[in-house]
Amino acid sequence: MSVKNEFFSTRFGLIAAAIGMAIGAGNIWRFPRLAGQYGGSFLVPWFIFLFLWSIPLLITEFSIGKKTKQGVIGSFYTALGSNYIWMGFFIAFCTSAIMFYYSVVCGWSLKYFLMSFTGSVFEVSHSAFWESYTSSVFQPLAFHFFSLFIGGFIIYRGILKGVEKFSKFIVPLLFILLIIAAIKAISLDNAFTGIQYYFNLHSESFSNYRMWLDGLSQSAWSTGAGWGLILTYAIYAKKKENVIGDSFLTGIGNNLASIIAGLAIIPTVFALSETIISAKETLNVGNQGLAFIVIPQLFQKISAGQLFITVFFLALFFAAISSLVSMLEMAVRIFIDFGFNRKKAVIMITSITAALGAPSAISLNFFNNQDWVWGLGLMLSGAFFTYTVIKIGVVTFVKDWVQIKSNKTIYIKIFKILFYFILPLEFTGMFAWWIWQSIQWYPKTWWNPTEIFNLGTCILQWVIICAAGFILSRNIKRMLVINKDKG
Repeated sequence: MSVKNEFFSTRFGLIAAAIGMAIGAGNIWRFPRLAGQYGGSFLVPWFIFLFLWSIPLLITEFSIGKKTKQGVIGSFYTALGSNYIWMGFFIAFCTSAIMFYYSVVCGWSLKYFLMSFTGSVFEVSHSAFWESYTSSVFQPLAFHFFSLFIGGFIIYRGILKGVEKFSKFIVPLLFILLIIAAIKAISLDNAFTGIQYYFNLHSESFSNYRMWLDGLSQSAWSTGAGWGLILTYAIYAKKKENVIGDSFLTGIGNNLASIIAGLAIIPTVFALSETIISAKETLNVGNQGLAFIVIPQLFQKISAGQLFITVFFLALFFAAISSLVSMLEMAVRIFIDFGFNRKKAVIMITSITAALGAPSAISLNFFNNQDWVWGLGLMLSGAFFTYTVIKIGVVTFVKDWVQIKSNKTIYIKIFKILFYFILPLEFTGMFAWWIWQSIQWYPKTWWNPTEIFNLGTCILQWVIICAAGFILSRNIKRMLVINKDKG
């Protein structure tokens, strides 16, 4: 390559960056909402799919990035050939499209952290303020831009001085903040009711197929499996890095953060709600409503509420910005593969994200549509990584890509079961359920691409991006080959 790769200096630096990539806003607002909806039963499928979907895909990404030393698009070209560049293009665009509005989420959490720190968060009507803030223009845009400046500055400094140094500091601090919030929550009067509900199994829930599919989707989207992010960080891994071990640590670290976040929120909701029914209703107000309306209302009722609401939103911001950094790096690395130096690539990507994220900053409807379309698009991204292993061949992939040094026969058998049967079955079930649900929700207009949440809007946008990948694949190949030959 024309660009000399940096490397993470320590294994801890790589693991911290990977866990920071995985832990995001979804751990702090989506996971507690789902755990609150189903109770402790939800933890079972969520934990199972960590090992049957997320970790296998993390291993796949890690292996591909470490071997090819190229970003998402270049790695698909190297692994499968020019006919599959469009798959890498789709994955790269899907994650980038999430990045465009995810920086807006970073801005929200930063705004609320500052309000909590000054105490002004308790001086407003929370629902009215949230509606007013998200319907305005200047502030959401300003915080969107400022969050991008922070993320871009970290990436601009490179892997060693930027990503690794930032991750080593922010990830341990994030866990400390979550633990502080959890300790406060479980010390509240009547918090035990929430703890009991959080961890007790409710047998009737296990026959609910939606809980299993929600467990799969939460694991898939929370860990970052199939996003191309761990693939990007693996480019900077040293040869001696253990692909299996690092992937397991990433997935388990992410789930541990979710468990702690659930302990910070669910006992608080139950302790401060009049009945169990009202507590469940509170947890089902939606991701944005839970974090930016309900949580401030709840912390206002407890002693030292300002301190702990500040801790909560600081943790939310740290989680969001660590994930944003990994998304920015993914996009920047693709431009580096195309021949740009890091500094120019960072400026280009942050500028593009600032512009394309602006509609989500000023329109909640646009934000929700993009979250719907590209969050679901990650199903296809996961399927494309699964197909990559199948196309290469499990035996070859385990031996030459994962580079297992011992117990190869056992790993080959496990990978065959996972990639020839379990992962394709999981994708088929998840995709079919989504199609059926979409038609049920919009029986007359499911095909209409102008709806915010329906089948038609997803299919149209996905087809456009896949077509763009096909059309541009020849030019992409030429750029990749030219810059590889320069190295």
